[in-house]
Amino acid sequence: MPQNVFVGRAAELYDAAELLNSQPAAVDPAVSFLAEVAGDGPVLEFAIGTGRIALPLCKSGLAVHGIEISADMVAQLKRKPGGEAIPVVIGDMATSHAPGAGGFSLVYLVYNTISNLLEQSEQVACFANAATHLRPGGVFVIELEIPQVRRMPPGQSNLAHDISPHHLGFDSYDFANQRLVSHHYWPQPDGQMTTFESHHRYAWPAEFDLMAQLAGLRLRERWGDWSRAQFTGESIQHVSVWDKPVDPERESPRVASVASEVRQR
Repeated sequence: MPQNVFVGRAAELYDAAELLNSQPAAVDPAVSFLAEVAGDGPVLEFAIGTGRIALPLCKSGLAVHGIEISADMVAQLKRKPGGEAIPVVIGDMATSHAPGAGGFSLVYLVYNTISNLLEQSEQVACFANAATHLRPGGVFVIELEIPQVRRMPPGQSNLAHDISPHHLGFDSYDFANQRLVSHHYWPQPDGQMTTFESHHRYAWPAEFDLMAQLAGLRLRERWGDWSRAQFTGESIQHVSVWDKPVDPERESPRVASVASEVRQR
């Protein structure tokens, strides 16, 4: 069962904790990219959360739908202007279906969210679920960090990713199982410390390309960020776009057979 950690206080404090990532400099390039590849829509966000991307994307004129495992996060979305107009299915992104499945021009996952699925089989199912929701010619987009294991010397498994007066963050890697735990600490005015941790399964772009192939999708493009910086060996994240063939008969018989089997599970 996919994890659901953004509940209660974690959901209530999420927007405040992600204030920097909610600024126009972070949001606008993602919204512009997604609106461009979406065409005329409709679009579906897996793990829609509190609507950081969905609400501005909706303002661009697209019909936005969502799937979200946390009812508490959806409650935060619904309190925002325009949030009530976005249909959201409460469920996990690996298996839950939104009304209109098979008719979406875009399914997307942002901000490392696919890594919240802790089993490879769940991530494979997520790709299959995206393919089920897409119409022919539609695209599946994910934004995901590249594991920064090159920065760690032999024998080290902990890596700081943010040290500031307002936030301390570091990741603990489990290399044998492709897992990491992201630890966060926020000092409070009263001297107390607010803490949060989330568990993730990391994977390299090539592994996600294979998941896409199993789902009957094919890689269209890959970038180093939402502004379409070139993806290189030095990139710290990737924005990948896979499309659903307009003519599935042109897929190889083996790929088409495996994709059909995965989608039926």
